[in-house]
Amino acid sequence: MLTVLAKAAAFILIIVTGYALKKRGFFHPDDFYLFSKVVVRITLPCAIISNFSRISMDNSLLFLCVLGIGANLIMVLAGYFVNLTGTRQQRAFDMINLSGYNIGNFTLPFVQSFLGPVGFAATSLFDAGNAVMCTGVTFTMASIASGNGDRPSVKNVVKSLISSLPFDAYLIMTVLAVLRISLPEVVTAYAGTVGNANAFLALLMIGIGFEIRMERHKLARILRLLLMRYGMGIGFAVAAFWLLPYELEVRQALALISLGPISSVAPAFTGKLNGDVEMASAVNSLSIVASIVMITGALMILL
Repeated sequence: MLTVLAKAAAFILIIVTGYALKKRGFFHPDDFYLFSKVVVRITLPCAIISNFSRISMDNSLLFLCVLGIGANLIMVLAGYFVNLTGTRQQRAFDMINLSGYNIGNFTLPFVQSFLGPVGFAATSLFDAGNAVMCTGVTFTMASIASGNGDRPSVKNVVKSLISSLPFDAYLIMTVLAVLRISLPEVVTAYAGTVGNANAFLALLMIGIGFEIRMERHKLARILRLLLMRYGMGIGFAVAAFWLLPYELEVRQALALISLGPISSVAPAFTGKLNGDVEMASAVNSLSIVASIVMITGALMILL
């Protein structure tokens, strides 16, 4: 337990370091986008390649892509139905900001450090389904609910997915793993070295981007949304760990995913629907704080 706490504390300190260095002027807020490019386009794809190359793929794990879509759909529908008496704008806001998982930049670093390659692969496959929802399907459903905003076409959603290097890495490495095709050792060695930097850079990036700005009168609605999110998340985590017929490491990974923060693209999509971006950003940032506590607690129980 002490080992888990020490590693979790180290992760928290990395986030705090990024935030503190930004406040001291060492980093600027715009540096977040540079770190994001490095993580999303370099270290995360390499981490995916490295971990997938070390497992023997069980084809039953492919169902985790469906679970990723299903978990998002449940959250989206919950956001819709809890606001049946509210305005269309409120329904759309909750649909976007209650659903989605920030896996690549947040949960994967925890999985990468605390679990093995199988847990990492399971998380990646879930994230493939999660990405389908986060890159357009959730926004389309919220746009219909709100009655305004630009609705992305299927072509644009597919284009967004294909242009995502992590998604491409998920797809290619899954196919290679299913076909039992191995990459050259020099490729996996390079990917392993670069991928090892992913956890540190992703967490430092979160610290640099962390900011909470909100009006006090919005606090009650923000807390209600977070209580719903994590209440359902705990339910998902318990169900995934005790009910799914997968090996222990896969079930541990799914439990951690369920407690992860809201998708980082939620504020941007909220803005596209002329919603309250400031409140969406506050929900997003507070979900990171909540997930640090929840995942640390879950690791102490699961490991």
